[in-house]
Formats: sequence, structure tokens, C-alpha cells
Amino acid sequence: MIRVFYRWEVKPENFKTFKDVWRTTTINIHNMVDGAHGSVLMVDAEHRSTVITMAKWDSIDVWKEFWGNSNPQEMYKMNQLAKRVSVEVFEEIEDQTQ
Repeated sequence: MIRVFYRWEVKPENFKTFKDVWRTTTINIHNMVDGAHGSVLMVDAEHRSTVITMAKWDSIDVWKEFWGNSNPQEMYKMNQLAKRVSVEVFEEIEDQTQ
């Protein structure tokens, strides 16, 4: 399992729309792409324009196949509403969340 962290800068006036588009995008990717397990949306508690989305994937190979040219069509609307600042991939070693 891997976790992919996307850091975004979202203007306050775009946040609600970004959240709605993120939800739809996440559901669509999860339903259409084998190996995609959904995403979590988080906002910085002090800097509300900093947003992190964390996606869970079966493997880095599955994610790389989806990621392709670094601008998947499925994420187009999110990129129109916010600036994607970074993408980081981490291998999940152990998960003790409940």
C-alpha cells in the first residue's frame, strides 16, 4: 500500500467548490481505477488556504500508471480551482489507526 500526499493552495472563496470537486473526483477514481482506495481531505488548522489530500493506492506501479503525465484528466477540475504545490509518495509500512 502507498499513500500519496498532494499539497494544494486553495483560495478561501474556492474552498467549498474545491471540496465538492475533490469528493466527486475521489469517488470517480475509486470506482473507475483498479487499485485506488479513495482519499482524505485535510486543511491546515492555522493556514486555511493550505490543503492536503491523501490518496491510498495498492502500489506505486498502479499509481504511476494512473498518474501518467503528472496531470491526470480526472484531476483537471481540481487543478482549475487550486494550485497543486507538491506530490509526495510514501510506502505504508504499518497502520495502527482505528
